[in-house]
Amino acid sequence: MQGLLIAGRYRLADSIGSGGMGRVWRAHDEVLHRKVAVKELTAALYVSESEQAVLLARTRAEARAAARINHSAVVTVHDVLEHDGRPWIVMELVEGHSLADAVKERGRIDPRETARIGLWVLRALRAAHTAGVLHRDVKPGNVLLGRDGRVLLTDFGIAQIEGDTTITRTGEVVGSVDYLAPERVRGHDPGPSSDLWALGATLYTAVEGRSPFRRTSPLTTMQAVVEEEASELRYAGPLGPVITALLQKDPARRPGTDETEQLLAEAAEGRRPSAAQVYVPTRSGLRPEPPTGPTHAGAERATGTPYPPATGPTRVAGPYGTASGQHTPVPQGQPVQQPQPARQPRRRRLRTLALVVALAAIVGGGVAVALQQFGTSHHGGSAPRTSSPGPSGSGSASPSGGGGEGTVPAGWERIKDPVGFSISLPKGWRRTVSIDQDGLRQVDYSPDKGKHLVRVAVDTAPDFASSYEHMTKLNQKVSGRLVAYKQLVFKQELFRDQPGSRWEYTWDALAKDPPHYFPGPYHAIDVGYMTEAGTEYALYSASPADDWATTRKQFDWILRSFQEG
Repeated sequence: MQGLLIAGRYRLADSIGSGGMGRVWRAHDEVLHRKVAVKELTAALYVSESEQAVLLARTRAEARAAARINHSAVVTVHDVLEHDGRPWIVMELVEGHSLADAVKERGRIDPRETARIGLWVLRALRAAHTAGVLHRDVKPGNVLLGRDGRVLLTDFGIAQIEGDTTITRTGEVVGSVDYLAPERVRGHDPGPSSDLWALGATLYTAVEGRSPFRRTSPLTTMQAVVEEEASELRYAGPLGPVITALLQKDPARRPGTDETEQLLAEAAEGRRPSAAQVYVPTRSGLRPEPPTGPTHAGAERATGTPYPPATGPTRVAGPYGTASGQHTPVPQGQPVQQPQPARQPRRRRLRTLALVVALAAIVGGGVAVALQQFGTSHHGGSAPRTSSPGPSGSGSASPSGGGGEGTVPAGWERIKDPVGFSISLPKGWRRTVSIDQDGLRQVDYSPDKGKHLVRVAVDTAPDFASSYEHMTKLNQKVSGRLVAYKQLVFKQELFRDQPGSRWEYTWDALAKDPPHYFPGPYHAIDVGYMTEAGTEYALYSASPADDWATTRKQFDWILRSFQEG
């Protein structure tokens, strides 16, 4: 692809970002002789013709949404075009990196610096809302920090434009789940305050170094968004009350755009905003009502200074993706002991296997979840649908070109997944992404909406020392939840000379259990291993127990065909 000329004008240079939804290239506009960023939607390679039309519509909607906003804090869209049967977007190239990158590199961002970043994102949101556009995916990965000191909001890929007919399916929730406002998780129509909630969650992540509601799976994350309060802020300083105000569960209780700007401006100056204190819980646990009436004067104060460049190494990023208290005197001669923040128990991230928590019980209604994310997070595309759902591939073996895979049954195809692996599967299996967060990506393939499932997980920053330790934790977690759970195999083993593990079990699936809604006896197998470089891979397969003989044969072929990279 490097050197390819798109639309007779944009020559691709090097890839500067990729994920389940697509890839972003640095490119050169040979007409205007300028550097640009070009977003390629690789997901279109895996979908049916009808779904390609939906992808194209979404791409055009993204370009149209961004084009309606005229603001220096919004990444400019130059062009949208079709090439090789797929949509491409040409955008302003921002030299720098994302807020998510900055948090990963530095651990946490200074509260005053975070407040200044928030001010620019807020201005971008105000401009978008004024133009009738809701962003709907505000998160650290979509906030770009330019080397020139600018802060820009990017990726309007799932934006909603006032007056447009939605192109998402009925009941579908799109966005990064740990930055979705509670009302969106419940399936209610979003408004400007939903974007402000996401801003609050983004600022929390920046100043604390972790997402406020992220749990071990999308379902438990959404449950936390709806039912739990964010953990106490430990490093936010004067920004703390502002974040608390934005993370109010009830959208009517959150501050508006103008008031939020005033609060952020004061926090950026290092002053604790007094007006934000009404949103902070009192010691009795009661929250006072937010103030009503006009916002404070001077909202423009301290808002004209751009955010200074982040320190430390930078990468090229295209548009993709002390609380106050009473002083207690210390008797003379006694040492002063500084108060230490309470240590929070480490919450280890787990892959998902059989999801046994009914989504309806979490969000108060059946809502399908699509993780539509780009840059640091991505929404998986899909492969063309098979005409006859169910396991297939019991035909005769035929040669296949995948390195090291030997032969596969007739009617199979080799798939190079954008997440970073390749496998052979029966033709027509649909691809989705079930998890994409902090280096853990989990891709599902199925011919029948999850009744028969193959799942591949790639974790570049695992929380466990070995695959066996990870599976042990998973086993403990699901064995107490699955009805009629029975462990058949659980052992350590070598997989291609790498330390690994194998786990096989059965259970009785309930009709309410996502993702399949196919009740009855089920059978599953999970094989995982850890590379010398510290990346954990896992391959999982499940199907109704009656089909297990065929599924097990398929899984053996899949294991043989699997290749990293």
